[in-house]
Amino acid sequence: MAGMAVCLWFDDQAGPAADFYTSIFPNSRIARVTRYGDAGPRPTGMVMSVSFVLDGREFVALNGPRFQFSPAVSLLVKCRTQAEVDHFWARLGDGGQPQQCGWLQDRYGVTWQIAPTVLDEMLADPDPDRARRVMRAMLRMRKPDIAALERACR
Repeated sequence: MAGMAVCLWFDDQAGPAADFYTSIFPNSRIARVTRYGDAGPRPTGMVMSVSFVLDGREFVALNGPRFQFSPAVSLLVKCRTQAEVDHFWARLGDGGQPQQCGWLQDRYGVTWQIAPTVLDEMLADPDPDRARRVMRAMLRMRKPDIAALERACR
C-alpha cells in the first residue's frame, strides 16, 4: 500500500521548523535533509526538504516560496492529561499566537489544536445539558483546562 505523509510548505524555514517540532514530540527524529543543487530554483545548498518523524508519524517540510499557512488546515494533538496539554501548549506556542478553544499558531505559522481526549467524550454526552455546559466552558478558554471541563460536565 502507498504511504502517506503530511507536507508543510515553508518559505525558507523548513530546517528550523523540523528541528523545533522534533524537539517537542517524543519518538521524533530528522530522517533526511535534501538541498537545492545548481539546477535551482532556489540557491544552491539551501535546504529543499526535511523528512522528519513526529511521534512515529511521517512529515515533510519543504522550502518553496509563494504559499502561506492557513487555519483551514491544522494539526491535532490529542492529549490524555493536563500535563500533556500544558507541555504542548507551552512548547508549540513559544513565539506563536494562542487562539481560542485550544488552537494556536506556532512561530512558523502552522496551526495546531491542543485537544484533551476527554473533550470529545464530554461533547458526545447523551445529556444535551452536560454537553452544552462543556461547550460553553471550552469557548471561554484559550489553553484547555481538563479539570474545568470536568466541572462543567458535572
